[in-house]
Amino acid sequence: MSEEELIENAAPTLAGIKTGSLFTCRFDSQEQTRKDLRKLNALLLPKGLRIIPLRMVRGRVLIYVYRISRLGEDLAKQEAREILKQRGYNASSIESCLAMLFKKLREEKDFPHEIGLFLGYPPVDVRGFMEHRDTGLKCTGFWKVYGDEVEARKQFEKYRRCTEAYEKFFSCGRSVEGLIVAG
Repeated sequence: MSEEELIENAAPTLAGIKTGSLFTCRFDSQEQTRKDLRKLNALLLPKGLRIIPLRMVRGRVLIYVYRISRLGEDLAKQEAREILKQRGYNASSIESCLAMLFKKLREEKDFPHEIGLFLGYPPVDVRGFMEHRDTGLKCTGFWKVYGDEVEARKQFEKYRRCTEAYEKFFSCGRSVEGLIVAG
């Protein structure tokens, strides 16, 4: 995974305005990918972020970048806890929730749509997608919106502008480390 892929796919998370980002990229060697992720974690962890491979299949890796404290806050929200409990999670800690998410990604045929909670999506939108899909859908951007469309559109625009700015800074020579906001 290149630093450019990290910027393109996780800029709002690196900037501190989004809880988490999820993306796939190609890899040639699992060993090299794990080494690259350890190197990135050396930059991210001191600033309150973490990057982990959720799944490696047929030359593609599903990468999850997240803000540790913000994920804890998001998963502690009552509606998020209810959704997780209904989906079989023990929501007592981030670690137990991540362990269950890994397990579901490994063992279940269907994608665990509660993953939106791990990305900072509003619980009302995560629940709306899981229960209604197209009924009541108000708009689509970084996620499908079933709740507050106005606020979601503001977030989408903020994420878009952040990504554009980070791509520009990176192309002008700023390092990934220099673009990570601590928190």
